[in-house]
Amino acid sequence: MKPYQGELGSVGWSVLSGRASWRQLYAMAVALLLLLATGASPTQARPSAPAASTAHVYLLRGVLNIFSLGLDDIAAQLRAQGIPVTVANFASWSSLADEAAAAYKSGRIKTIVLVGHSSGATALPDMVAKLDQLGAPVKLAIGLDSVFRTKLSGRVGRYVNFYIANGNGEPVAPTGRFQGKLENINVQNVPGVGHMSIEKNKIMQRKVIAEIDTVVFGRSAPGAQRPASAARPGTASTAAVRE
Repeated sequence: MKPYQGELGSVGWSVLSGRASWRQLYAMAVALLLLLATGASPTQARPSAPAASTAHVYLLRGVLNIFSLGLDDIAAQLRAQGIPVTVANFASWSSLADEAAAAYKSGRIKTIVLVGHSSGATALPDMVAKLDQLGAPVKLAIGLDSVFRTKLSGRVGRYVNFYIANGNGEPVAPTGRFQGKLENINVQNVPGVGHMSIEKNKIMQRKVIAEIDTVVFGRSAPGAQRPASAARPGTASTAAVRE
C-alpha cells in the first residue's frame, strides 16, 4: 500500500498499523504539539493578504515640520490597514496635487483623501481647487484647526473642518463655485485638545481614521461619530463635538 499523505507528512503503513518506530512517533508528537501551540488546524485556511488599496491619503504638516508629528501616528495606523500614505510639509501641496492627479488619471489612484493640520489645513482648499482643475476630484478632505479663515471652491465629496472655536481655529467658508459637502465642527470640548495637540489627541486621531475608513472601505470604523445633521450637496453645516 502507498504511504499515507497527510498534514504531518508521509507516514508508512507500519505507522498506521501500530508498528511505528520511536522516531516516527516522536516526530508525530512534536508536530501535534506545534499545531496545538499555534492554535492551527490541519484544515484551517490561512487568511489571504489584503488587496492593495487604490486610495491614497496625503497628510500635510504645518510650519517647520515639527509641530504636526501626530500626523505620523495617523499615517502609521493607516498603513497598518493597507492604505498608502504620503506625509509632507504644507508647502508641497501644489506638487503633491500634480502627483495625485497624474496617478488618478493613470488609474493607480481612485480615491484621493487629504488631511492637514494648522498651515496644512489652511492649504487644503487650494489643493482641493487645483485637483478639481486637473480633473482629479477629492473624495474626502479633513482640516485640523486652520488658523486662517479660508474659502472653499471646486469639487470635493466631503470636507470636514475640525476647529477649536475658543482658540485660534477658524471655520471654512464655501464659495459659489463649491460643489460637495462642507462641515465645520467645533471640537473645543474634546478633552485635552489644543492647536498644538489636536493631531496628537487620541480622540481626534480616531475621528480622522474613522472618516477615512468610511470612504476607503465603505464602512464606519468602531467608535466613529457623525455630526447630528449632515450637509446636503453644495451646502455647509456647523456642529459641535463633545466627548
